[in-house]
Amino acid sequence: MALLNILRYPDARLHKVARPVTEFGERLTKLVADMAETMYEAPGVGLAATQVDVHEQLVIVDTSESGDDLHVFINPQITWSSPEKQVYDEGCLSVPGIYDRVERPVRVKVSALDLQGTPFELEADGLLAVCIQHEMDHLMGKVFVEYLSPLKRNRIKAKLLKEERGLEREAALRASGRRY
Repeated sequence: MALLNILRYPDARLHKVARPVTEFGERLTKLVADMAETMYEAPGVGLAATQVDVHEQLVIVDTSESGDDLHVFINPQITWSSPEKQVYDEGCLSVPGIYDRVERPVRVKVSALDLQGTPFELEADGLLAVCIQHEMDHLMGKVFVEYLSPLKRNRIKAKLLKEERGLEREAALRASGRRY
């Protein structure tokens, strides 16, 4: 297994729409294992393949306290969502350190394929439903901050770009051997 690089907002690659998975096998199994290791290490409760620059319809989620209940959704589709809505404070591994309130349906039913290509359905509520919807947004090229006002979104973008420049400066100094 290997840790994968998580794309950071506002990276344009986060806005690519993912294509359906058509091949099942060793490559897909390794990708899921690498994504799981990356998600748990981050630490996070969900990760879409888009976030690691693989533009295929693959999402993993584990909302358990113990981190031992990994759900793998390949080519997921929400087939039903409740009319009732809820507001959750959401965060994202691609938008580190930023949390804000997003309204989503309370319950969803999702159909997907497992790692062997076998279809299944799952009805989810609470945090699991929120995570599924959040990660599936990534497959459509949407990041949760796009639910926020343009003012908030621009502030978040500016903050993250400033942090990125600082990280790049530190890396350049380390590479040059100079102290900082």
